Amino acid sequence: MPAAEVRLRLIDAAELAEALRFISQWLARVDRTQLAASFDRFVSADGYDLNALRTDLARFTFLLGHDDGEQLFGYDEGEELHGAGEG
Repeated sequence: MPAAEVRLRLIDAAELAEALRFISQWLARVDRTQLAASFDRFVSADGYDLNALRTDLARFTFLLGHDDGEQLFGYDEGEELHGAGEG
């Protein structure tokens, strides 16, 4: 059976991608030890951790066309990281 086609308006895809990126960035900055333990209890699946979740969020953001894949594939040599020096 073929997969159902889903269409999003460009503005909706952009908003969804922004939300995914926001969640991914939050996951990277919170108390990772405490969050990882909570996530492990919630998911209870070996091999799926916060890093795997952040990778999935980055992939979905990329597929929505919101970035050039830097979250997934890394940064080009010499490219400055977004938000570098913020803190």
